[in-house]
Amino acid sequence: MLQGLSIIGSAPQPGSGETFSAVNPATGERLTPLFHSAALDDVRQAANLAAEAFVTYSKLPGAQKGHFLRTIASSLEGVSEELVARAHLESGLPIKRLQGELARTANQLRLFAQMVEEGSWVQARIDPALPERKPLPRSDIRSMLRPLGPVVVFGASNFPLAFSVAGGDTASALAAGNPVIVKAHPAHPGASELVGHAIVRSAVSCGLPPGVFALLFDAGTQVAAALVQHPAVKAVGFTGSLRAGRALMDLAAARPDPIPCFTEMSSTNPLVVLPQALASRGAAIAAGLFDSFTLGVGQFCTKPGLVFLPANSDGDAFAQELQIRTRQGASAIMLTEGICGNFRAGLTQRKTHSRIQILAEAPITDESGYRAVPALLQTTGEALLEHPELAHELFGPTTLLVRYADRAQLLALAHALEGQLTASLHGTEADLAAFADLVDSLQQKAGRIIFNGFPTGVEVCHAMVHGGPYPATSDSRFTSVGSQAIFRFARPVCYQDFPQAALPEELKDANPLGIWRLVDGSFTRDAVSS
Repeated sequence: MLQGLSIIGSAPQPGSGETFSAVNPATGERLTPLFHSAALDDVRQAANLAAEAFVTYSKLPGAQKGHFLRTIASSLEGVSEELVARAHLESGLPIKRLQGELARTANQLRLFAQMVEEGSWVQARIDPALPERKPLPRSDIRSMLRPLGPVVVFGASNFPLAFSVAGGDTASALAAGNPVIVKAHPAHPGASELVGHAIVRSAVSCGLPPGVFALLFDAGTQVAAALVQHPAVKAVGFTGSLRAGRALMDLAAARPDPIPCFTEMSSTNPLVVLPQALASRGAAIAAGLFDSFTLGVGQFCTKPGLVFLPANSDGDAFAQELQIRTRQGASAIMLTEGICGNFRAGLTQRKTHSRIQILAEAPITDESGYRAVPALLQTTGEALLEHPELAHELFGPTTLLVRYADRAQLLALAHALEGQLTASLHGTEADLAAFADLVDSLQQKAGRIIFNGFPTGVEVCHAMVHGGPYPATSDSRFTSVGSQAIFRFARPVCYQDFPQAALPEELKDANPLGIWRLVDGSFTRDAVSS
């Protein structure tokens, strides 16, 4: 039974703030129960308990943290039927999509479990003492990554499972040794509550301190601001709009003790079609592009919203193929009333712009709930250079064809791009050789460059980078997907001339954990000789 209450200290807490309801986006119907917003006292209690839990949890060996993460994964799978059903009601997302998302959520928890159990992620470095070195001796110097402290995670609207309460931010922060406080997204509070209780059950069964996890509800911004500003909080993870992400960044930076705020915000994910690929397989690329920009009703952060296409006859044929597919598209449910309204308003603004041409739009056949239809727009390279705002993200099932005049203009367009999560190239090997400087430019703009593929679909693995320069994210040095996400929530600590008994296990001469370490400049699992 859902209670609509925040979870603090392993127990539901009656909030004293306003109440709100989840809404079924397919019908506009309000769902039960009412959810109670947390109060400022709840924020303080959750943050203080997290700070207390950090003292113990931060010191747990990797095996125990791994067991905790694996237990969460199993607990989620144990309530999969109920969880997927509720997420479907609150998001309108298909059951199969949500089942896949739940599997992804469990798998990424297990990926981080495997990583911390193995242990080498801490990047242990040992430079033994050189007392006889001339002209000056060297002290014994050792360093490794240590957790930051309590982390606040904000659930995302478009992934109610994989980027929400037990998503990648939570999994990576817990893996690094940090307690987590989640501010649930108000669009799917029921699914959030079910996941929150699964995490709490896991923490209790693993004997962890009660402050290791908390879940707070709020339909407004008061709780969010209070969490980011609380002195016990040491980092923030966020996926959402540029406006909200920037507000959190500013709050984190304005603190007396500024903290890192890792935000994933805005990306149009440019896709470039190069001449030889266009001539040889333009229709196939157009088909894949349509599937990509309409996938999930265009509500993916990696949706290709900007397509650079030559202004030639092959480009005309490509656009015609895309028009046919767009007109045959169907209306589909968007996640929330706000997202749907913003898409419709943004699309209307684009369609009335003097430099944009409306190529195609699917007919509206169903006006129930929060629905949208695919739309295809077009402009010129010259117009985009004059009006860079046309390249801003529009969250929903639309893309903008940009017809570039020549190689020089394409390079100018790439140079003018803002930071992106992804950039995609469709070409031949000859195209790549001819446009090598374009690849050089795009790798300065995006965190992931894709060749002959489409950006929607982000694999959870060790090599994945889901990040990019601002405004795609707040810090392009990090990723929010894949095992490297753990490095956002850890910092290096150096131990100089410490006795063996006082060193962390990872830095002791004997290497009792058997991890890879950088000893005197060489990677090894061997013990350090005395």
